[in-house]
Amino acid sequence: MNTRAAVQFEVNGPLEVVEVLLPEPSEDQVIVKLFSGGVCHSQLHQMHNPNSPRPLVLGHEGTGVVKKVGNNVDHVKEGDNVIVTWVKRNAFASSSLPMRGSTGITYNETPLNGGVYTLAEDVIVGSEYVVPISNEYPTDVSCIIGCAVLTGAGAVLYTANVRPGNSVAVFGVGGVGLCAIQTAAILEAYPIIAVDLSDEKLDLAKKFGATHGINASKDDPVKAIQEMTNGGVDYAFDAIGVKVTNEQILPATKSGGSGAYNQGGVAVLIGLPNTEDPMSLFPRNFVVGQRQYRGSLGASYPEVDFPMFLRWFNEGKFPLDQLITRRYKLDDVNEAYRALHDGEILGRAIIEY
Repeated sequence: MNTRAAVQFEVNGPLEVVEVLLPEPSEDQVIVKLFSGGVCHSQLHQMHNPNSPRPLVLGHEGTGVVKKVGNNVDHVKEGDNVIVTWVKRNAFASSSLPMRGSTGITYNETPLNGGVYTLAEDVIVGSEYVVPISNEYPTDVSCIIGCAVLTGAGAVLYTANVRPGNSVAVFGVGGVGLCAIQTAAILEAYPIIAVDLSDEKLDLAKKFGATHGINASKDDPVKAIQEMTNGGVDYAFDAIGVKVTNEQILPATKSGGSGAYNQGGVAVLIGLPNTEDPMSLFPRNFVVGQRQYRGSLGASYPEVDFPMFLRWFNEGKFPLDQLITRRYKLDDVNEAYRALHDGEILGRAIIEY
């Protein structure tokens, strides 16, 4: 079948919305007609990455309806609403990143690269990246569960295992950071400190459960956090991934000391780091303070957690609709990523099809 997709043909080049051809699904594939898809910062990394083969299709969070299924697919059927994501649906699947290569989609008979993609009106994807949802849930705001929510919430729920009364700081309050803050609030963490360079974003973070805000363009966030918490937080999350925040989250956590269980705080890196500008950490923070530094990569169980996230939305605990602050059409996809690059999107933007 023919459909339209945003394709990048050259490194650093624009996305071009072109007509592409989807094959019949293989035995383990699904074709989904999308209603919506998220605009994620990870795509900016991909668009500038010379190691990503072109032509390239992008995106990894979307909501749609199943149009066709392969013979071995039994967890979804035609007519089901689903979320397309980049984390395998099976709670115990031993895989980190979506498969590389092509799903079979072509442009002028040339295969397009991208194991999971959602910047298209219709997509063909491996069934393990498709999670069914009830028709009672909205088909627009639910798309961001496929990345922003599972990434931010999962880091708090599973990587850090935050508990009531734990103190939390989140550096970077875009879509992923706001999801981390909201989840920390649901888990009754306190205080929940938002760190960003924008007062407008900090104000939005308070609507999602942040109890304090620090503008890092005006104050040293590490010093401010230490003063607010009498030494540092239990958990500090970097939802940005730049060198300066990579290096700030560890000293922003509390220090432990000598002794078997005198543990310090835990720093969790969520945002994809820049490999060309590696961080430098002070070793004594690990040894003398018994602090820990961990990574979190989509740390959720989609089949189990997506229904829970949607229940939270229905119960008014997780306002996905307020998290969506801009909406675009597929033809405006380059403007969407320009706005994201320039820091103009407060929460999360989506593409509506």
